[in-house]
Amino acid sequence: MEGLLSALTGKHVLFTASVAVRLALVLYGEQQDRLMQVKYTDIDYHVFTDAARFVTKGESPYNRSTYRYTPLLAWLLSPNIYLSPVFGKILFILCDVLSGLLIYRILRLRGQSPESARRICALWLLNPLPMGVSSRGNAESVLAALVLGTLLCLEERRLVWAALLYGLSVHMKIYPVTYALPIALNLRSPEMRVEDGKNRWIGKKCAIFIGRFFSRKLLLFAGVSGGVFFMLTALFYYMYGWQFLHETYLYHLTRRDIRHNFSPYFYMLYLTADSRWSQILGLAAFLPQLILLLAASWTFHRDLAFTCFLHTAIFVSFNKVCTSQYFLWYLCLLPLVIPHLSLSVNQGLGLLLLWFAGQGIWLAPAYFLEFEGYNTFLWIWLAGLLFLVINCYVLIQIIAHYKPTHTPQRLKAE
Repeated sequence: MEGLLSALTGKHVLFTASVAVRLALVLYGEQQDRLMQVKYTDIDYHVFTDAARFVTKGESPYNRSTYRYTPLLAWLLSPNIYLSPVFGKILFILCDVLSGLLIYRILRLRGQSPESARRICALWLLNPLPMGVSSRGNAESVLAALVLGTLLCLEERRLVWAALLYGLSVHMKIYPVTYALPIALNLRSPEMRVEDGKNRWIGKKCAIFIGRFFSRKLLLFAGVSGGVFFMLTALFYYMYGWQFLHETYLYHLTRRDIRHNFSPYFYMLYLTADSRWSQILGLAAFLPQLILLLAASWTFHRDLAFTCFLHTAIFVSFNKVCTSQYFLWYLCLLPLVIPHLSLSVNQGLGLLLLWFAGQGIWLAPAYFLEFEGYNTFLWIWLAGLLFLVINCYVLIQIIAHYKPTHTPQRLKAE
């Protein structure tokens, strides 16, 4: 009993401290923005606020150039105009801490003790990267909370809530749509074992395989999540027309970002920007992602949290555009994977240092291009390829040392 009380007390201290540190960063950021030439606040936060200002005037958020998000985000940040410009930052840091709480609940549900779950949860709550991203006004924490909330509800088999959160997460940002296949494989009807299975003709086997996807659970999840997504899409299309569809979804499918980033494709897209093949090359870049995502879904779908982590890491690593904030998409899922890794502490630290080293090698030529004006595009591309190799190696090591979780159990009241 004393150990349990100690763990719970430690949890409350951890969450309180994480909120306090993030609030302090927000206050510091406000001072830096006033006093220093280099601003703390993310440029995207100003884009969000400008879009919210248009919404409060009854106009389209897309009147703000470079706003390429759902109008729902502009609506959520309308208190930036009515109450305080820092409202959005407070919302984002609260979602950041909520993500930590969801991680804790999932870990407990997957069999971790309160003490172990608290220590692992601290890897997110006390991590400088999500702290800095949310306090600077980046909205990635909202999506992290939605994705983790979806996984928690799926673990507890609260399918309606899971579907609601999943539909909303796909609406907010398109990449969680890649989770659809592993979720479908996870929710389909159990396989029926029959003695004459080896003699069954191929057509009947295909019919049985397809029929398993018409389970009540899967149809319920698909109906609710699809309903949420399409209702929101229809509402905003009615309000803002084709511009909403293009800026929120279609732009990201055909996007050809020729600015330097971690993507292995950026230099190819940069060199072919004016080519008639550019659009085709941009679409072809999705092919490696698709193949790897299908393979990961089929192989690991029984452990949904692990599959979603692999999906996100693959999607980010092989994406046409890859920036450091994208790393949060899979880092928020990493604490769910760590308890099931057989890596030693030294092996884990070695992989972490290798991952950071890959970023450092990329940042060196990127600095000389951005701030010194040297033509280092080729070196940035080579560093990006090296970083892709490092990411692949890290993922291979994680897969090789991963031990699947046991069947989830419901939490006792804490």
